[in-house]
Amino acid sequence: MSPLAARLHAALPQTQCTRCGYPDCAAYAQAVSTGEAAINQCPPGGAEGIARLAALTGQAVLPLNPVHGVESPRGMAVIDEAWCIGCTLCLDACPTDAILGGNKRMHTVIEAHCTGCELCLPVCPVDCISMDNASGAATGWQAWSAAQAAQALQRYELHSKRPKKDGSSALEEPQKDGKRSVIEAALARARAQRGQA
Repeated sequence: MSPLAARLHAALPQTQCTRCGYPDCAAYAQAVSTGEAAINQCPPGGAEGIARLAALTGQAVLPLNPVHGVESPRGMAVIDEAWCIGCTLCLDACPTDAILGGNKRMHTVIEAHCTGCELCLPVCPVDCISMDNASGAATGWQAWSAAQAAQALQRYELHSKRPKKDGSSALEEPQKDGKRSVIEAALARARAQRGQA
């Protein structure tokens, strides 16, 4: 990472939400440093975040690009534990390991570690995860602190060091198929329960 990319990376909120169009905050910082990406693609950083990136790059401040989202209060993932089927898909999706749970067991969110990235929402097969407002009317860097960003980055780096499931050997494929059938069975049970409710 170049010195400029490192400074840009340090100015980002480290939510690792991917809304900027890059896989993480470091990749976005690198893209901004090379001119590949604009400075106005980070909704969690908001207007203040854009101003920080503008100051570091010498560019003019721009409004947040609406293609990437809008500046809003910081969210907090909340799991409806009555509907959670314990599929563990949200555990893999969470970039800061803020979700605690096990296979076929109820999951819960560790509030202090949730960055509000929303990456758990699309992977939940039973839609039991919602986002609550965690910062009231405060948005962008007013809803997030440098200490929270540092903690989120540290947790993301630890999460990134764990072995990935991709590239698994053919011997592990039956486990994936087994997990798929467990999820499908749990989905059927959840649908049946919702139908009775």
